[in-house]
Amino acid sequence: MIVSLINGLIIKTIEKLVVHSNLILSLLEIKTMKNTPILIIGKNGKTGSRVNQRLQDLGYRTRAVSRSTAIAFDWGNPETWQSAIKGTRIAYVTYHPDLALQQAEDRIKRFVKVARENGLEHIVLLSGRGEDGAQRAENVLKESGISWNIVRCSWFNQNFSESFMLQGILAGELVLPEADTLEPFIDVDDIADVVVAILTESGYKNRLYELTGPHALNFAQCVSEISQAIGRPVKYTTVPVDDYIQALREQGESEDMQWLIHLLFSVVFDGRNSNVMSGVEEVLNRAPTDFKTYVQKTVKSDVWNDVLHQVSA
Repeated sequence: MIVSLINGLIIKTIEKLVVHSNLILSLLEIKTMKNTPILIIGKNGKTGSRVNQRLQDLGYRTRAVSRSTAIAFDWGNPETWQSAIKGTRIAYVTYHPDLALQQAEDRIKRFVKVARENGLEHIVLLSGRGEDGAQRAENVLKESGISWNIVRCSWFNQNFSESFMLQGILAGELVLPEADTLEPFIDVDDIADVVVAILTESGYKNRLYELTGPHALNFAQCVSEISQAIGRPVKYTTVPVDDYIQALREQGESEDMQWLIHLLFSVVFDGRNSNVMSGVEEVLNRAPTDFKTYVQKTVKSDVWNDVLHQVSA
């Protein structure tokens, strides 16, 4: 009886020591993470800038890089990669302009090799839905020997306010290639929240999360929502995709962007990405932001109205 009691006390003591040891290790891990910069490739991008700000607000050191930063990173210049990676352990990686591009797979392959050689232990990669080239790049990361996460996202809400569709909204007419397919647009703030959780919390490694908004809409519905919110008409006009690409060419748009837009509107927008996915809920335990809420917060930011007033003046 006494032996049993003693054994029981020993077991409970050991269990407590294990719990305390795990807690200490967790605290040390957090301290190490906060003292070691988190690499963010794409400092000025829609997601990269938000991830960087959120991490800094939480007390994490970051190394956000782009072609113009003091420690530069240029996807087109592999000689810049090592200095950007060295001294970091985890990274959020965005490929500009898109992983679907033909050269992306090879560059990601070369990047993960340099990353592995320079001590990078974990990579969170931004990817796109329904793009064969992007999925080939994802597979390179999965097979690299580095722990990984992939956040595979639908089209961004912020393309209407921070990207190539903004000028059309401001001008009162958004012209796009013909596409009536439904798309569950995702709010970039949701993407940033998911990425920060994956980078700073345990239990997510080596998993792919597919992120979408809560409802699928077509472009006409999105433009109508924006038009109602800003209180003036915005016309939505469609043209054949080849005519749109020709206009881009005449405006001096890069060949990569021309190829990407053609791919998106002639192949990817075939309905393959219309389904709503649960990635945001899986990580954040909340519903993703709907398009109406995005529009309301964007109106408050004056991104659309401020410029319209300047044009009117």
